[in-house]
Amino acid sequence: MSGKETPMAGRDFAAGETGRGPGVPSRGLANDPRAGQWDGRVLSKRMIADYKPFVVTDGEGIRCSLYVSGCPFHCEGCFNASIWDFRAGHEYTPALEEKIIADLAQPWVQGITFLGGEPLLNTPVLVPLARRIRREFGHSKDIWSWTGYTWEELMRPGETPDKRELLELIDVLVDGRYLKDEHDSLLQFRGSRNQRILDVPASLAAGKPVVWAKLHDQERDVPEIYLKDRAAGESRQAS
Repeated sequence: MSGKETPMAGRDFAAGETGRGPGVPSRGLANDPRAGQWDGRVLSKRMIADYKPFVVTDGEGIRCSLYVSGCPFHCEGCFNASIWDFRAGHEYTPALEEKIIADLAQPWVQGITFLGGEPLLNTPVLVPLARRIRREFGHSKDIWSWTGYTWEELMRPGETPDKRELLELIDVLVDGRYLKDEHDSLLQFRGSRNQRILDVPASLAAGKPVVWAKLHDQERDVPEIYLKDRAAGESRQAS
């Protein structure tokens, strides 16, 4: 052997890199980027997969949901795999932006949610839009976003500044890859147990991830009759 370290198969982060976010099973997919490796200012094609006004599934309250195109995380079991391509969908237009602003102006709409695709890699669209929302509505409309990045990864030295720029305009962030093996249908606004709902302003102020104060996952309700049957079965086995 030459003594030189052989690159690890199935990974695309630098060997021995420090400050990397929590590791996740990649199953050979290139979903563990180095800090700054993926730059939305370069990758984004300003494409939108879908826009859904007045939904109740993508965060708290009645919301408008904007699905951006393009995601290199490629999580196994992703329900939006058809829009991993940054060229999928249709171009973001001024007309669409005007519709979003008009929809948000409805008094019963709580805010907007950015999904995808990967919002943190579509900053050329979302940073200007988020800035406009703040100009026109202040904080009377909240901004949620999903991301495949973990908070720790986004805070690494060397990450592209546009990600932080967008984060500073967001109120609530759902972070982390979707992990099929940790899927749990009872989680609030998340698909797998590793993901977190974070209060972004509080997290930035604290210098560490702060969980959203309204987090409330469902609990499994085991019927009493099942518990009695199980206890009876265990009693028979013991005898």
